[in-house]
Amino acid sequence: SDLPVMRATWRLLQAAAPRTEAVLFEVDAVGIATVTLNREKAHNTFSDEVVNLLEESFQKVRSTSGVRGLFLKSHGNFFCAGADLKWMQKTASYTLEQNIADAERLGAMLYSLNTMPVPTVALVQGPAFGGGVGLVSCCDIAVAVSKATFTLSEVKLGLLPATISPYVVARIGANQSRRYMQTAERIDATRAKEIGLVHEVVADQAALDEWHAKFRAAFLENSPSGMAASKAIIARVAHSTIDPSLISMTARALSEQRASPEGKEGLAAFFGKRKPAWAPKA
Repeated sequence: SDLPVMRATWRLLQAAAPRTEAVLFEVDAVGIATVTLNREKAHNTFSDEVVNLLEESFQKVRSTSGVRGLFLKSHGNFFCAGADLKWMQKTASYTLEQNIADAERLGAMLYSLNTMPVPTVALVQGPAFGGGVGLVSCCDIAVAVSKATFTLSEVKLGLLPATISPYVVARIGANQSRRYMQTAERIDATRAKEIGLVHEVVADQAALDEWHAKFRAAFLENSPSGMAASKAIIARVAHSTIDPSLISMTARALSEQRASPEGKEGLAAFFGKRKPAWAPKA
């Protein structure tokens, strides 16, 4: 496994200097990855550096063997206040080709998060604007504190929520998107849960930490390949017509997972009245 080497590297980095990077990445001893937006003074806004660091972090998750889940969170009062104003000011002077390349880097980062082969959870401790709503929409699960708000604010600046739109529309549907992408209304946490943007709303940071622990425990109890296969099949069937080819595909997916090492181990553990090899022993 690559995990011991990566953990040693993170410890050395942490010992050498305080964590001042715009994005923090770490993997704990049991394979739970955490990506943290760390631009508290800038309200955790996106810059070209932040987009690149997020993409690097997501690629590390993909390339590190033994990762069981990913939590996305932020330091400070804001989860993510969208695009950095200096970055936006800089892009105003770009050529069309430069703007396309810049937007494609943002789009690629969001796609990496959305298609992550491990379960992903957004822990939202404060307001999210624009691209911050996009990050939440790309995660499999989202939990927000009650004071968190969500705003698709691009039209106030003469822009549009383009790169995040595939994920936001998939999350809350075209009907709600047609409202909130055009009104730029602030969506409170209760309303965000009603429209499906977040799954749970909690009172405070302590309650958010409890959900963090609960999901972490669940990911460690469940089959890594089973979760990955489940996530993959959701993406395939979500917008598919139910027809013989889809039925055949789902039957093949089940057959392949039954025959996989973890499929066999899971059934053997169940009938043997023991924990499967991937589950914590304690």
